[in-house]
Amino acid sequence: MARMVSNILDDKGRVVLSVEPETSVYAALEKMAEHDVGALVVMKDGGLVGIVSERDYARKVVLHGHASKDMPVSEIMTSDVVTVASNDSVQSCMAIVTERRIRHLPVVDDGDLVGVISIGDVVKAVISDQEFLIKELEKYITG
Repeated sequence: MARMVSNILDDKGRVVLSVEPETSVYAALEKMAEHDVGALVVMKDGGLVGIVSERDYARKVVLHGHASKDMPVSEIMTSDVVTVASNDSVQSCMAIVTERRIRHLPVVDDGDLVGVISIGDVVKAVISDQEFLIKELEKYITG
């Protein structure tokens, strides 16, 4: 029973937290803290234009001594966003986050943003699949 991205979204929900490119980095950080998330998608005119994370803040603002209240998200966001589709497998997502060293994957179906999954969601799904497989093997072995 290989899980798909759609299964993760069914479990966690499809709420997408976003900001606009002109939003200050500080306001984006406040939103992340308020919702206890590590990244926000960046949307413009209904389309996905980037993703901004706590990691972006730490590496592109703090380490360079910039002021987050004056800096727009567009200056630190990742604009070459890696996305997945609802019908992608959890295993393929695990490969992507591992190979690309990223923590958040926006889910896009037919050009529409339908959710965001994190590396934590992917790991949880992989563990669930493994637990299911172990139980099935135990049933098979014990008859």
